[in-house]
Amino acid sequence: MADTAAPLPLVVGIGGTIGGVSSTERALAIALDAAAREGFRTRMFGGADMARLPLYDPKATTRTADERDFVDTVRQASALIIASPGYHGSISGVVKNALDLLEETARDEHRPYLADMPVGLIATAYGWQATGSTIAALRSIVHALRGWPTPFAAAVNSQVTKFDDAGGANDPAVVAQLQMVGQQVARFAPLAIQHG
Repeated sequence: MADTAAPLPLVVGIGGTIGGVSSTERALAIALDAAAREGFRTRMFGGADMARLPLYDPKATTRTADERDFVDTVRQASALIIASPGYHGSISGVVKNALDLLEETARDEHRPYLADMPVGLIATAYGWQATGSTIAALRSIVHALRGWPTPFAAAVNSQVTKFDDAGGANDPAVVAQLQMVGQQVARFAPLAIQHG
């Protein structure tokens, strides 16, 4: 007998840096793990995945396999978590390029852009100043894409918070904040599904 159960709803994580696993990617993984514990499937597009996305060209008539995979996965998502390092007071170029690619969803009938989708936000920076401006930039972008930034956003000062290979960090309060981001998107996603 075939399994006819619907797949679990999906939370997509977008974030990281080019050149290896970063503190941003490790922070995002903690948030996604928290969403998974709430009963969601998760998929991360980390730095290596975003590095394969060409610079977004709105006039291109074809898209690469990596571009199609990214856009199609976001189309299936019930919620997103976006994590960016703070570069010069704002989000990184690779994260912005990935988000620019969501212009491909502009004419979608079901859900253009991130309409009515809960979106959790994480900013990491070497110092506190850039975390606030990076979160503000992410909130503005999510609003422009018609998404709903969740009430809590996590700011991580990588000067004092060190992540480990086991999926944790030296500051339990930071881990709890990242888990809250994952929990909030998971808890708000069913509301978006009911009205979608």
